[in-house]
Amino acid sequence: MGLYHLAIGLVSFLSMVSGAMTIGANWGTQASHPLDPAIVVRLLRENGIQKVKLFDADYDTLKALGKSGIEVMVGIPNDMLATLATSMKAAEKWVSVNVSTHVTKNNVNIRYVAVGNEPFLQTYNGSFLRATFPALQNVQAALVKAGLGRTVSVTVPQNADVYESSSGLPSDGDFRADIRDLMLTIVKFLNDATAPFTVNIYPFISLYTDSNFPVDYAFFDGNANPVNDGGASYYNMFDANYDTLVHALQKNGFANLPIIVGEIGWPTDGDRNANIEYARRFNQGFMSHISSGKGTPMRPNTGINAFLFSLIDEDAKSIDPGNFERHWGIFTFDGIPKYALNLGTTNAGTLIPAKGVQYQGRKWCVMKQSAKLDDPQVAPSVSYACGLGDCTSLGYGTSCGDLNAWGNISYAFNSYFQMQDQHDDACKFPNLSTITKTDPSTSTCRFEIMIQPYYGGAAETLGRAKKALGLVAGLILFFLTIV
Repeated sequence: MGLYHLAIGLVSFLSMVSGAMTIGANWGTQASHPLDPAIVVRLLRENGIQKVKLFDADYDTLKALGKSGIEVMVGIPNDMLATLATSMKAAEKWVSVNVSTHVTKNNVNIRYVAVGNEPFLQTYNGSFLRATFPALQNVQAALVKAGLGRTVSVTVPQNADVYESSSGLPSDGDFRADIRDLMLTIVKFLNDATAPFTVNIYPFISLYTDSNFPVDYAFFDGNANPVNDGGASYYNMFDANYDTLVHALQKNGFANLPIIVGEIGWPTDGDRNANIEYARRFNQGFMSHISSGKGTPMRPNTGINAFLFSLIDEDAKSIDPGNFERHWGIFTFDGIPKYALNLGTTNAGTLIPAKGVQYQGRKWCVMKQSAKLDDPQVAPSVSYACGLGDCTSLGYGTSCGDLNAWGNISYAFNSYFQMQDQHDDACKFPNLSTITKTDPSTSTCRFEIMIQPYYGGAAETLGRAKKALGLVAGLILFFLTIV
């Protein structure tokens, strides 16, 4: 073992012995204009975030994490599971390219491989039921063959719907009936491999899907009426959900299996309950909760290993679950803190913004003051702009919900204009739009100026070419729809 890896191992060991709390963050990259990975790694380090969870194995991202000391969970997307499940050679090649190379040549501190991401979501209709476990086996075998079996563990991040409680109380927790046998097979495998169970817990989703959900129970203030479960009192949903899993594991003979909270957080826009106030309240409450070291009623005085969801907003994520999906970051798309949040990791006591971010020109595309709101081209123009831009900050209870009709239309135009790198042709909605250098933002609604895009190495030329072709094709389609 090299001196670098010896040092990393020593730090990790001392953290476990001392019970020191460290916080991780999910780093997603589904953005039209992602930040340079080097800028993001500096952002992580300056904010004392010592662990990061990735959803794929992007080379530039992993290379940027080299020599940073940051602990990495690297991800395998669900659409790769079938290949890895049916081919041991494919698993070995994946491990060689995406783990071994980075560990040995780039000094990346990879500790976990996430095999899939929430593969058993009921909305997937069983698409990944057969592939997940064989893929998990093959990746683990490939890690062992590569000599990494003792330092890199496999896991499968699961949504919290893989377990349930018939009574609603944690003590009745067990794995979902339709996948119980499969889950127990996976749990036994993880236990035998000394690997953790990873679960994503989202109190926000409960509030989003159930209008009768008690709001205070989503937070950590202690203001909610507690749920009593055989003498154990639960003052927040997180503890109750976490302990439902603990009971499910204990009931099936795996009481001591380590648990990682792969995703937990609160969005700031796109829904009336997704706002800055609630996000700060939730994330700060969670940080205080885990830093206290009290654990949960079922695992008292036990540290909680968690990754906040998420680090940075992603404007290209699917909004099928809801408009809030693009607004989970504790930082905006350009690395600006959204609110005061003390992670307990820096002397500053609050979030430190990204440095070295390069912006495009200070100009915006807005609706002409002379344009008529009842112009028949307004509706198709806005529909087109929002379809290729991001209008998830518009609507009831959102950050831009106070805009008038002119503001809504202008926001849509500007979103498309910025997505297209401020190309002049992207602000030519017939007789409706104009480019201005006067910032139309309000006290709550930010009209964005896009950052310079990062494509990475030789891909930069290709990325710009694709965007240019997309602009031309989009304009042709637009004009066909309004003629």
